[in-house]
Amino acid sequence: MNKTTIGRDTTLCMSLAARPGTFGSRFHNRLYELLGLDYVYKAFTTTDLPGVVGGIRALGIRGSAISMPFKEAVIPLLDGLDASAAAIDSVNTIVNDGGRLTGFNTDYSAVRTLLGDSGLAPMPFVLRGSGGMAKAVAAALRDAGFTTGTIVARNIVAGQAIARTYAFDWRAELGDTGADLLVNVTPLGMAGADADALAFPQTMIAAAKAVIDVVALPAETPLLKAARAAGKPCITGDAIGMLQALEQFVLYTGITPTAEQVDIAAAFARGG
Repeated sequence: MNKTTIGRDTTLCMSLAARPGTFGSRFHNRLYELLGLDYVYKAFTTTDLPGVVGGIRALGIRGSAISMPFKEAVIPLLDGLDASAAAIDSVNTIVNDGGRLTGFNTDYSAVRTLLGDSGLAPMPFVLRGSGGMAKAVAAALRDAGFTTGTIVARNIVAGQAIARTYAFDWRAELGDTGADLLVNVTPLGMAGADADALAFPQTMIAAAKAVIDVVALPAETPLLKAARAAGKPCITGDAIGMLQALEQFVLYTGITPTAEQVDIAAAFARGG
């Protein structure tokens, strides 16, 4: 769909994040074009979350992706939660059905799928992070059979809550806590102020068996580069982002693209 075709009947979808990226906009808009859908997708940030949610409802915006730091704060502003969001008390997707806003969580299903596809056997892990995405990843790990793990989070309340909910251990600082699987669910390595940060020390990476990094921008974070150099299998934020965005696309449009269309859209999105 060319931008010149946007009119009064065009359906708007959006994303909301503290640090908006380009992947979602490019991925969704390329699929709209490939499928001939009269939709457009735009990324936003805000300091007025209630105002944005009210705008989604009042303006008939079909759906919105929700990223850090809004995944939990948005919940009281919605009309209901799908089981995927209610189970982990975290929302990464809003769907608007005639003014009724329902929260979903497609992060969980994306991580769960990738864990299954990776062939990784359950092993002890350490997970850094305590936000909404950390909840989704911790739940996916538990449900995939990873029962021995440590949540590392400076936020004592949030970190202990995740550990308690999923029967994992908790520590405030990484220290010398090593594990077979290293999981980064923090902004460390994300484009911007933390771009050069390594989420785990080289010694832990060398001793690990596998790495998961949920940071999607850049596609190759310092952690992923170090893990690949050490020959460790990785699950990337880029792969997580693509799968969860695809599920969002289906929720918004009711259409499942072909694998070829998804590959074209993902390649286009990564080029941005």
